[in-house]
Amino acid sequence: MFHSKADWLNTLKPNFKVLPLKDRLLCGIGALLGLALSSLISWWVLGDINAWYIAPMGASSVLLFAVPASPLAQPWNMVVGNSIAGMIGVTCALYIPNLTEAFSVAVGLSIILMMTTDSLHPPSGAVAITAVLGGDVVHQLGYHFIFFPVLLNSLLLLVIAIGFNRLLGKQYPNVAQINQRSKDPTPTQKVTIQPQDIQDVLEHQTELLDISEYDLQKIILEAQEIANSRSINHYVCQDIMTKDVIVLHAEDDIHEALDKFKNVNLMSLPVVNAQEILVGTLALYEVVEWFKRAADPKATWEHRVRHIMNPKVVTVQPLQPIQDLVPYFVERSFNYIPVVEKQHLVGIISRADMIAVLNQQLIQVKQQS
Repeated sequence: MFHSKADWLNTLKPNFKVLPLKDRLLCGIGALLGLALSSLISWWVLGDINAWYIAPMGASSVLLFAVPASPLAQPWNMVVGNSIAGMIGVTCALYIPNLTEAFSVAVGLSIILMMTTDSLHPPSGAVAITAVLGGDVVHQLGYHFIFFPVLLNSLLLLVIAIGFNRLLGKQYPNVAQINQRSKDPTPTQKVTIQPQDIQDVLEHQTELLDISEYDLQKIILEAQEIANSRSINHYVCQDIMTKDVIVLHAEDDIHEALDKFKNVNLMSLPVVNAQEILVGTLALYEVVEWFKRAADPKATWEHRVRHIMNPKVVTVQPLQPIQDLVPYFVERSFNYIPVVEKQHLVGIISRADMIAVLNQQLIQVKQQS
């Protein structure tokens, strides 16, 4: 359920990392320099040819300077993808009279061949269209269009992108091996997630992911090292709690509370007041009991969550050791325990969270034995 327009708009966002202003400016400056220099060189080399620079290079510059780590931005994709699209585009322009049919077929075939050769490059679709709709100047070039301007533009922009990214300390093109000393997994990978594990998962993916297998390995490896640096004996509640907590409000109508239980498929939820202070907890069975006595005249005044909630709640502090929670989950069969700070609800720890931590502890003990 969406509580506001902002929540709805957030579902449309790609959950992309927003870089600091300095990095964003550098990406833009890189694209500016890359396009300016490569277009000037193309103009100098090609002289009076009017098609000395093509618009798809603008799209390529977005990849090469803004997201150089993307598999779609690698040199193979840039050069081979654009060349394939140029060849198919020229062929379709020569043999399919109808322009709409020509550029549609050109783009479709280009996608198939690029995916087959592992050279998918989104701007190449525009290269194929340019070959068809570029007008007489482009059509007169025939298959020369593949070499100039397409290949010439691609190589020039690529060389500038490599130099610029290296100048900023970015590894471009991507290095295809995490362990520089051996083809074997790194020591951390040997005892956690190995490259083959990632390959096995990716083989079952039905969609292409815009991240390379090697970047996935690197991210997982660094995350695992951070996780391993935390000793299990030093875990506190804030380390494992869920911060985005689903809650009921004390003044909610009981029917609204039942709808929320249906939507989230949980058996119990914490209750907060208007100041977001934890004031109780409400279990689904308590709502069921309320429905059972709804016909009782003595219960007609009960219509708010605060009327039937349990005001006695066991809570823990963010910096409290997680060992303190074990008796509640084991001996008293709690499903969750709220984490509060200055009476405000800041998180929640479920039985599943505790199981995950204990499982990790068992793994570490086995590894050390």
